[in-house]
Amino acid sequence: MRALFAGLIVVLFVGCAGDAAREPIQPLVDAAWLSSHLGDVAILDVRYGAPEGADRAAFESGHIPGAVFAGYRAYPWVVERDSVPMMMPPIEDLEQLIGGFGVSNDDHVVIVTNGTSAGNMGSAARIYWQLTVLGHDRVSILNGGFASWEEGGYPVETGWIDPEPKDFEAQYRPELVAATSDVVEAQAAGTPLIDARSPTYFSGERKSGIAARHGTIMGAENLPAQICTVEDGGTFIDATLAAESWRAASVPVEGEQIMFCNGGYLAAVTWFTAYAILGNKEARLYDASLAEWSADPELPMTAELEPAVN
Repeated sequence: MRALFAGLIVVLFVGCAGDAAREPIQPLVDAAWLSSHLGDVAILDVRYGAPEGADRAAFESGHIPGAVFAGYRAYPWVVERDSVPMMMPPIEDLEQLIGGFGVSNDDHVVIVTNGTSAGNMGSAARIYWQLTVLGHDRVSILNGGFASWEEGGYPVETGWIDPEPKDFEAQYRPELVAATSDVVEAQAAGTPLIDARSPTYFSGERKSGIAARHGTIMGAENLPAQICTVEDGGTFIDATLAAESWRAASVPVEGEQIMFCNGGYLAAVTWFTAYAILGNKEARLYDASLAEWSADPELPMTAELEPAVN
């Protein structure tokens, strides 16, 4: 009887643990949730600042307890590939980078950036996209970033943390990545192309230094990353507001669509809103974006306004 009773306890314990392990991973978590799960997640602090080294200094002066510094600009989260800047690194390099931060395939990763603007949330959204492309679904973004943690009065640690490296193995998902050839096909098929830059770049009034031409990809609609967060801050809008924004831009909330910007950074914010908040698993990100597209004079672009004269 005692053995039977002990066996029942073990079964109940394992069953409860299994239920906890199966708790759905939310793409966005808030500071209160993170505070109650500090021992259950791997926190990557990807904050960045200027001048060089300011991000590491900020981490050492105060970070979420247990977080590992993985600064977006301090580490090779993006690299130049085939003369195109800001590209996703080779898969094997990302496996080593992520595993070096102490992250395994079993870990629930929470990404923390500054949380000061929609543009700043691009670092978190970009890394979320890359992890998802690598087949890692156990990943969340701290909504509001480190700013929300501080505003909530939660404790911080100082100093440096050296993580113990783990094995991380990618399961590549090419369906989430768009190449230039995919964009050409999308143009012909009428697949929505979404420019995540501000209206002045979209119209051609301004141009990024990494783009060769003014304007946008022919046929694209403008859904700036700035409208994906509350008042262009570090908190993402909800699904209701996101759907309203998509409809206002004449873009469906479902079905294949390709996001781009100058270098695939702001596009990650708009992609995250479509993929994680609206639940559109057919959303793709054009990694090379206008840095590659605009360099080929044979690829069509449009500009509503004449470039500003400086």
